[in-house]
Amino acid sequence: MAARAEVIRMRRRQFIAVVGGAAAWPLAARAQQQRMPVIGFLHPTSPEAFPDRLRAFRQGLKETGHIDGETVTISYRFAENQADRLPAMARELLSIPVAVIAAANGPAALAAKGATASIPIIFISPEDPVRLGLVASLARPGSNLSGINLVSGELAAKRLELLRELVPGTARVAVLVNRANVANTETTMRDLETAARTAGVGIQVFDASTSHEIDAAFGTITHERPDSLFVGNDPFFTSRRVQLAILAAHHSIPSAYGTREITEVGGLMSYGANIPDGWRLAGNYVGRILKGETPPELPAMQASKF
Repeated sequence: MAARAEVIRMRRRQFIAVVGGAAAWPLAARAQQQRMPVIGFLHPTSPEAFPDRLRAFRQGLKETGHIDGETVTISYRFAENQADRLPAMARELLSIPVAVIAAANGPAALAAKGATASIPIIFISPEDPVRLGLVASLARPGSNLSGINLVSGELAAKRLELLRELVPGTARVAVLVNRANVANTETTMRDLETAARTAGVGIQVFDASTSHEIDAAFGTITHERPDSLFVGNDPFFTSRRVQLAILAAHHSIPSAYGTREITEVGGLMSYGANIPDGWRLAGNYVGRILKGETPPELPAMQASKF
């Protein structure tokens, strides 16, 4: 009887050990999943607006050995063209918490910077990051930010020159900007006004920050009958690229844009940096941060492919 009781006790211990081990597996898996670093991704528009750029960003991550869903998790926040939502979204990312934040465009980068002085931030900015106050200098970023400058805002004069070559005799140019993106608009207008004065070209500025306002702006532009249209480089306009291309074609207005995506859906002409390559470089920088480098060790890079 004693031997039989001992066998029963042994079997009971084995059963408990098996059950306990089975229960431990999900706990171990969850703990491993929790240890997977999280990348916060902050963007002012919508995910469907820039699929090629997002793929390029993930490719840059992959170049450093990081794959979304396998070695890292990316937590996305898209403001759907409502820039005033970005600061709250940046704070949301901090509560996850995240190991690093990737911030696309100036407003997103400024929102991330306002939310944290300790979490590394890698920005993708069309404007000069020094002028925006994101970094102390390109070579020595300082603080917790570094990233990629696409220099798109500084190419306004070159785009105007190409537009005048495309439409000889241009005397009046309509300019479409998004004043909700203050820094980007200021950069564009500063360079464009100087170039227009030098060339003896008159410009008339129109503002649009919603789809309805784009329609209204085109209604006025067609009534004014300028020689051509210069569309400011802004993520909102790129997200509305089909609308812009259709309206310009419908009203027969020769137009120049800052991003290739608009010409790919029927826009006439664009000139600017290779933006997907810039996003790839940003993904590479994020991966290097996850491997232990810090923003002060990574110089802010300027785009070199146009």
